[in-house]
Amino acid sequence: MRLLIVEDEKRLATSLAKGLTAEGFAVDLAHDGREGLHLATEAEYDLIILDIMLPLLNGYRVLATLRAAGDETPVLMLTAKDGEYDEAEGLDTGADDYLTKPFSYVVLLARIRALLRRRGRTASPVLRAGDLAVDTAARRVHRGDEEVVLTAKEFAVLEHLVQRPGEVVSKADILEHVWDFAYDGDPNIVEVYISALRRKLGSRLIQTVRGAGYRLVAQDG
Repeated sequence: MRLLIVEDEKRLATSLAKGLTAEGFAVDLAHDGREGLHLATEAEYDLIILDIMLPLLNGYRVLATLRAAGDETPVLMLTAKDGEYDEAEGLDTGADDYLTKPFSYVVLLARIRALLRRRGRTASPVLRAGDLAVDTAARRVHRGDEEVVLTAKEFAVLEHLVQRPGEVVSKADILEHVWDFAYDGDPNIVEVYISALRRKLGSRLIQTVRGAGYRLVAQDG
């Protein structure tokens, strides 16, 4: 899952990015509205965390521009304001949720996961493919009755694949959603994590489609 944080308080933005990265998200940062709008239109994000009071272009205008262009990416708005009219304006502009500073990181994380589940049109945080169960809320994975312990990045790669069972997912698509904008390393890093998942979950669960990408195959047993 790839997130964009548009927040001019650099210490807060960096702290959020560090925490969310540890949870397995890929996180990009922007510190003003113009930069945030540029990033939001250049890359595909699963969710945007958007402050209202931003330099150059405020959060309302960023959001209104995205929605006018048909961008339906879930947006969680952050603000130091606490008036009901500010909340109403954010929601009326097209925000999916609203959080007032100061806020609990635990609450923010819960809101993010709820929005991501809502986008996936499922009330359950557990994604299944055959005997594989991926609990996106608890960040736990089971193969049959056995729990399999994954690193945060391994979980992120698997989560992206299990959302599209049976489909071919390209290496570029995995990089786009699991690694952040600043990553400029070897794209073959994806193969490293696919190999790790095969070792832990079984070699037949993830197929390589030569020249195209990877396919998660639902299997029992």
